[in-house]
Amino acid sequence: MKSGLDDLPRGQQLLELPQYNKGTAFTWDERLKHGLLGLLPPHEETLDQQVVRAYRAYRAKESDIERHIYLRQLQDANETLFYRLIMDYPAEMTPIIYTPTVGEACQRFSEIYRKPRGLFIAYPERDYVDRILDNATPHQVDVIVITDSEAILGIGDQGAGGMGIPIGKLALYTASGGIDPNVCLPILIDVGTNNQDLLNDPFYIGWAQNRVTGDDYYDFVDRVMQGIKRKFPGVLVQFEDFGRAHAHTLLEKYRHQICCFNDDIQGTAAVAMGTVLAGTHAAGTAFKDQVFVLAGAGSAGCGIAEQLVRGLMLEGLSEAEAYGRFYLVDRHGLVREGLDELTGQQRKFLRTASEIASWQTDKPSEYGLLDVVRNARPSVLIGVSGQGGLFSREVVEMMASINERPIILPLSNPTARTEGIPANLVPWSGGRVLMATGSPFDPVEFEGTTYHTAQCNNSYAFPGMGLGVRAVRARAVSDEMFMAAAHVIGFESSKDVTYGASLLPPLTEIRHLSREIAMAVGRKAVEQGHTDVTDPDAVADLIDDMMWTPTYREFS
Repeated sequence: MKSGLDDLPRGQQLLELPQYNKGTAFTWDERLKHGLLGLLPPHEETLDQQVVRAYRAYRAKESDIERHIYLRQLQDANETLFYRLIMDYPAEMTPIIYTPTVGEACQRFSEIYRKPRGLFIAYPERDYVDRILDNATPHQVDVIVITDSEAILGIGDQGAGGMGIPIGKLALYTASGGIDPNVCLPILIDVGTNNQDLLNDPFYIGWAQNRVTGDDYYDFVDRVMQGIKRKFPGVLVQFEDFGRAHAHTLLEKYRHQICCFNDDIQGTAAVAMGTVLAGTHAAGTAFKDQVFVLAGAGSAGCGIAEQLVRGLMLEGLSEAEAYGRFYLVDRHGLVREGLDELTGQQRKFLRTASEIASWQTDKPSEYGLLDVVRNARPSVLIGVSGQGGLFSREVVEMMASINERPIILPLSNPTARTEGIPANLVPWSGGRVLMATGSPFDPVEFEGTTYHTAQCNNSYAFPGMGLGVRAVRARAVSDEMFMAAAHVIGFESSKDVTYGASLLPPLTEIRHLSREIAMAVGRKAVEQGHTDVTDPDAVADLIDDMMWTPTYREFS
């Protein structure tokens, strides 16, 4: 495509604009016209040739964090090449730019920080929110990923280092969902940190104070959200990695004011439900007959459970019957009557004393995970606890004794926090497990069969969600839109039911999956009246017109 650049800087300044920089792919005529002669080696390369050279440099790195740093530097230098590279190698590079490697990148953010990207809106600068947003970009912004960094993956409060999450998420919005990177904006709300290691670090680059709490916290977040509404009307905002105390509150407060969703609550739930649907198909059982145990009753666990409840009700169960299929286990054991400090979301799944009075348990005061599995006899076990190794041999063997094909989904990130690893799940279940994990794992060989583990990651859902929402310019993101996404994931995933097969499509098909999700989401938005688009048949063309691909501009 042609692009006149008369209003852009020349020479070295042009090379420093990642959205325009072509590096050695600038032609001789372009170099002459735009002041680039002598600033580049004389050899001219195609984008294809640059990808080969960049991939060799990537492979030469000795660790995943070094590969992450290399890709981030490439993104800051030449966005077109960066996106073309990760789109050519999605299975290899998605775990590097996102989970699990991004967890280490967040922990080491102050150390590896190289070049500004996104907006840091710090509490001491709360009176300048509008001015900060004005500094963001000269372009219109369509998608924002925002975090306060309190609950990064399974590693907790990372302060300013949590910026790695919005940057990584938005990279996948583009690579997997086709959202133009020029309309994406990562934002970190810096309200301080309670991570003492960061507070003690003289090189920590965030606001080195304890976290702001209470009304001061909510007032500050509201300043940011109202500023976003004024500056970027119609934008899609994705809340990411907010703590348990704030996540639901903020979602409920803003979901009717601005087009937004919480990926930890809703995105995780959609992917988990899609994976469960695929698992029930592989097991030859009906979704409406499942019984669920969730290890972890925070925002993610409750969000998954609520999504599955809605799915069961669509299958004909009453609300009471649907909630009755769930047993949530948190740090105090089964979520049950008599526990203090339960959230409103947890109370919906509370088990009464009479319901568990006859349970067999060695420690009635605890009702731990093994007790719950033994007595509730679930067909589906989901882990979002952040407790590495929680799915013990006893738990897995118990699941296998109850079910011919137990569905076990240890979803916590990063890898060290996962509740169970495939190398254990496969033999402990006698090779009958249907599994997906939050982090990537190598295939497992067991009794002559190779078992492939799907990475049940939000990246299967949110890029397609964003594409569908933005393509039809939806004014809101509804629960039904996430349900539509979950059913697409389940349908696209449930084609191979042989032993050892992955429950989810390979990442090489993620762009196709994102388009299918976008279609379902866009049509649901039309059906529900969340958009000015009235013809559902127009959604496909709107999506295809919007999908960005990494190709170099031809400079006039």
